[in-house]
Amino acid sequence: MTDVTLLLDAARVAAAVNVVLLSVLIGLWGRLYREIKSTFTLGSIVFAAFLLAENAVALWFYFNAPAMPGIAVEVMMLLQILETFGIAVLLYITWQ
Repeated sequence: MTDVTLLLDAARVAAAVNVVLLSVLIGLWGRLYREIKSTFTLGSIVFAAFLLAENAVALWFYFNAPAMPGIAVEVMMLLQILETFGIAVLLYITWQ
């Protein structure tokens, strides 16, 4: 397994985790929106839905990607992992 393959695998895992975390967030915010009808909550749902679509496309791309330069894979992996941490913080705060 090459370094690029390992980085691509890490990006795949991060994107898949993001899809799961965002699905949970959308479910929680959806339940909250039904209770309080807040426009902020609705905006959060829309934002999370766009982010979910982005991660689903990224995940598809990571499995069907043509050969890419190592630096591109490294940057994409780093961004996916940073996004995972950000979404995890949102989920933690929402869960409280």
